[in-house]
Amino acid sequence: MTDQHLPTPANELACNEAVEIMTDYLEGALSKRDAKRLERHAETCPGCTEYLEQMRTIAASLGGLTDESLSPEMRDRLLAAFRHPGAAP
Repeated sequence: MTDQHLPTPANELACNEAVEIMTDYLEGALSKRDAKRLERHAETCPGCTEYLEQMRTIAASLGGLTDESLSPEMRDRLLAAFRHPGAAP
């Protein structure tokens, strides 16, 4: 996935935009319009498709976790890690 994957008429999102909204997409928190934009982008961008699948795998493996089972500090660290991959915790 690179920031060089620029928006085109058929693909309205750049990679960096797509990555920023993937967590919301997986949580079902995006509008239908934004979800469709992300889906269209993923159809044309192998890197973002792979990243989205990785996020799905991680989310599925954490399926038993709830907000209540995490300390507020751990929840914040996890959210930061998902929203800013590669950043130091």
